[in-house]
Amino acid sequence: MEQVALKVQSLGKRYGGVVAVDSLSFEVLVGHVFTLLGPNGAGKTTTLEMLEGIRIPDKGEIELFGRRLARIDRVAKQRMGVLLQEGNFEPYLRVREVIRLFASFFDRSIPVEKVLAMVALQEKERALVRSLSGGQRQRLALGVALVNDPDLVFLDEPTTGLDPQARRNIWDIVTDLKQRERTLILTTHYMDEAEALSDDVRIMDHGKLIAAGSPAALAAGLGQETILEFSAAGAAANEASRALDACCHEIRIDGETVIAHTMDLMQAMEQLLAWSKRKGVRLSNMVVRQPNLEDVFLSLTGRTLRE
Repeated sequence: MEQVALKVQSLGKRYGGVVAVDSLSFEVLVGHVFTLLGPNGAGKTTTLEMLEGIRIPDKGEIELFGRRLARIDRVAKQRMGVLLQEGNFEPYLRVREVIRLFASFFDRSIPVEKVLAMVALQEKERALVRSLSGGQRQRLALGVALVNDPDLVFLDEPTTGLDPQARRNIWDIVTDLKQRERTLILTTHYMDEAEALSDDVRIMDHGKLIAAGSPAALAAGLGQETILEFSAAGAAANEASRALDACCHEIRIDGETVIAHTMDLMQAMEQLLAWSKRKGVRLSNMVVRQPNLEDVFLSLTGRTLRE
């Protein structure tokens, strides 16, 4: 039987007349990557801050590794690591000094050399923080979050603003932590990241949980539909979408890109290609695929993650 690392029951937070988090309940299993998704203002950050001990819940109960808590206390924090969305280190400290400083805050910590190896910063141990690249700074922040060898790690948008190689480096570290039976709670603005790393996903909007499951299970919930994507220059995208109205139950336009959901791919292709030939409009970047996590998110919220 799988063990539960974190259990949340009826967690809530209000700011004046605004309900930021509305009676959330969920479980996070040991060794899993649990991902919380939602557009801006959905309540993700407030939820994380209550779980990290930064904010006090107005109501609800948190159970962390079998301990029932009204709020996160110092004992709980000793078993947690937190990578904040934005973190700043003293620019004239050296990498090794930063790690040693944060290690001193905990009752137990792992050797600096091991932390440096975990985040691939051995060659930068004597470098000043101000000299690090964006990806190196993020790896340092992750090293700081792991310095106490935590059982539960919070990763708040760990790869935002990083180049593809730096993002993959962070993914590798997350995968290694998971293999070592660490539990991770992730928020991200990248759907491919959520799909690649997550065991379990919760989608939030307006302070409530509106969907739950693995990325594959959530995508399967859209049924047997197929998604047809293509690009058409200028106003042709709008015209092309109208040509598909009869055979597609959902159509979105993003600039010059059309995303059409259909239960009858053959009919949709026939109508689209006939329209293209009749109008002399060139279609490009055509892709036929099955639904993914982003499609689920948009179907539930009608918004992108950054809205």
